[in-house]
Amino acid sequence: MPTRFNQSLADKLDAAMLGCLLPEEAVESLSRWLADPGRGKRYAYGSGPHTIAYTPSSWAAVAPWPLGLANRGAHASASVSRADVVAIVSDAKQSGSWTEAFVATQVWGYGLRGYGPHRTGQVLAQPGAKAAITESVSLLVDDGAIAAYDRLHTLDGLGPAFLTKFLYFLGLAMPEVKGPSPLILDSVLAGVLRRHATKIGRAVGYEWSEAIAKRIWRDGNWTSHRYGVYLQWMCATNQRLVDMLLDWPAAPDVLELALFSGAWDPA
Repeated sequence: MPTRFNQSLADKLDAAMLGCLLPEEAVESLSRWLADPGRGKRYAYGSGPHTIAYTPSSWAAVAPWPLGLANRGAHASASVSRADVVAIVSDAKQSGSWTEAFVATQVWGYGLRGYGPHRTGQVLAQPGAKAAITESVSLLVDDGAIAAYDRLHTLDGLGPAFLTKFLYFLGLAMPEVKGPSPLILDSVLAGVLRRHATKIGRAVGYEWSEAIAKRIWRDGNWTSHRYGVYLQWMCATNQRLVDMLLDWPAAPDVLELALFSGAWDPA
């Protein structure tokens, strides 16, 4: 087992994982999830209905506030779906209000977690935050998700799990982005790929696979290179599901939602 990180071993493990996208039991598990009325069936035509609850009044100190979200004067909880956020980001595309779009993605991302407004406010209060958010949009369109990821990762307090939420919704609202459409990457999804990579590595005789997988698919602070590998694997895997299952949606974000929901555990 290696005592320190070795990029060449990481590359070998990535290649093995990309060469063996999903075992048969994974395809069966994902198929059952999609067919289950209480789980994935509502997403048979896309992830748009996926809805998150939030408390509008807790966001009173965060500006600018998107018009597409609930009035913050009410203390009752509200809800926002992925489709709602896409609509807000699409409006921002017309108006250029990218900070409003960013706030909408963070409201959806944090949901009822009480620290969400404070963290979002801290991010927006940084000098250059608005410029970084605006520049990431241009980079996503012109250069792709990796370049946009690197730009947003310069903002203190904006970790990959939440910057990729912004990129994800941008990609849905702006299909002209270069390269693969961005997807959300968080600790839950990284954990799935960590266990999958470990298992695949062991199957091909890489006794070091667990140590490397723990490093590259750790719980946070992923490099933009790792994000690129994630997008490559997700897009290829989703295409395999489309090829094998007559009813699997073409959009990779349904796979993201399925894996986040525990539809398949490689362990």
